Amino acid sequence: MDDLVTERLVLHPLSVLEAERVAAGETADGDLWAPGYPADGDMMGAGRFLTTCSITGDPGPFGAYEIRRRTDGHAIGGLGFHAVPDEDLAVTVGYGLIPSVHGQGYASEALRGLLEFARARGVSRVEGDTDQDNIASQRVMTAVGMRLVAEDKALKYYRIDFPVDGKAADALRSWTGGRRAG
Repeated sequence: MDDLVTERLVLHPLSVLEAERVAAGETADGDLWAPGYPADGDMMGAGRFLTTCSITGDPGPFGAYEIRRRTDGHAIGGLGFHAVPDEDLAVTVGYGLIPSVHGQGYASEALRGLLEFARARGVSRVEGDTDQDNIASQRVMTAVGMRLVAEDKALKYYRIDFPVDGKAADALRSWTGGRRAG
């Protein structure tokens, strides 16, 4: 699968081998990791991706991505889908960056790129959540057009809905039919 490219970033889909290295926090020749990468959230996301692969197979474009700067190729965080689209063509996403690059707009840019990718493939809804006290993440989701739809004591829940393109939705339903867990 090809990288997704934004103005300043490359969203690189992780292979199983790459995800194993991220989950373990161990580089191999050719890996360009900024200091502090992978953070705990990156390792957890890579682990979730590996679990999905072991249960249902590679989720293809609805897997995990490494966020890399275009200027130097260094990995600075991760984002991705928690699973392939469900029967309603909805997905849940998560993301994170190393602390040294916070406040530079990278999270919004990466999430916006992933949302555009999902929409173009027929996804009807994208959901995400954040801790109640994570104001920066709440601002990121709001900046990309997601809206607050619910909250509880621990989390705030966001989502964005897309108009359904019949042809893209039919293709996505056909593709995801054999890839759903459970």
